[in-house]
Amino acid sequence: MCLILTLDAGGTNLVFSAVKDGELAGKPITAATPPDDLDLFLKALVSGFNEVSDQFDEHANAISFAFPGPADYESGVIGDLQNLPAFNGNVALGPYLEHHFNIPVFINNDGDMFALGEARAGYLPWINTQLRNAGSQRQYKNLVSVTLGTGFGAGVVVDGKILKGDTGTASEAWLFRNKVFSYTNVEDILSIRAVRRMYAEQIHMDPAKAPYPDEIYRIATDKEEGSREAAVETWYRYGEILGDSLAHINAIVDGVIVIGGGLSGAYPVFSKSMFDELNGFFNSLSGKRFSRSVQKYYNTEKEYFFKKFLKPVQGTATIPGSNREVTYLKEKKIPVGLSRLGSSEGISLGCYYYALEKLSHSL
Repeated sequence: MCLILTLDAGGTNLVFSAVKDGELAGKPITAATPPDDLDLFLKALVSGFNEVSDQFDEHANAISFAFPGPADYESGVIGDLQNLPAFNGNVALGPYLEHHFNIPVFINNDGDMFALGEARAGYLPWINTQLRNAGSQRQYKNLVSVTLGTGFGAGVVVDGKILKGDTGTASEAWLFRNKVFSYTNVEDILSIRAVRRMYAEQIHMDPAKAPYPDEIYRIATDKEEGSREAAVETWYRYGEILGDSLAHINAIVDGVIVIGGGLSGAYPVFSKSMFDELNGFFNSLSGKRFSRSVQKYYNTEKEYFFKKFLKPVQGTATIPGSNREVTYLKEKKIPVGLSRLGSSEGISLGCYYYALEKLSHSL
């Protein structure tokens, strides 16, 4: 029996929950985030974890939660946070909570925790189950996750382990160079504020008065009045930059790709340009055209492409000096699809599995 208290800390709300034996348990507790006052923030954390803990008879084994960076997550020290001014001057948050609750406390990046949740209990096991059910022996071990919302978050799991890097800052994909505007980063396109700005600039509107992404999605799909042309173009640009970023990440990782976050709801309108980029081409300086990726990417949210993904493309090769042949996988396939857990549950389960790993090392 293992009970882990978790938290998804955002700029607006703190969502406390618990995971017991790999399943979400009890009732989640939501509290407003006090962004400017550290004392109030700490009181809100203690109160939230106490309220969740009080729902269970047994004591929690650990607290494990996602928190914005920059931070030294291993030591539990949170750095200066632009969106949470209460954390100015480096705050030893992990040690504070450990002293208060007298149990281990683990903190990590929300992108990493979402990736771990999807790798252990979400998209990765789901895709492997689909392959087994289809009679395929192919099984995937690596995963790239991105969360689309206020900004552009990413996480990578390799062979079941989070890719953290030597300084704990791996997978900072938001810092990729922007393909279209090379003087800035991709988050100037892959964010809520950017979606509003891109729509507004096409129709000469003040970005502060522009509709929000869910409305722009409905405009693009003729479910709401507005400039459909501008909305479609906005999501086309979004998908193009997202596809370019994913192709760069996966040129190194070579794993399945799962997409989550609030803006993933617009997947039906941005996915075409995303896949055009993933499966696109480079033109060399000598004039030669070649695929930008070794892998072929498949949209598992479309039945036609999902069926094509499940069916292996095999070839045969003759062993030199003999008449014997061997079969091999002729096409390197990568599935791409939406979260099977949702961001909040994915993060909570990621925090749970991360805590189990850390606790096992301390035994």
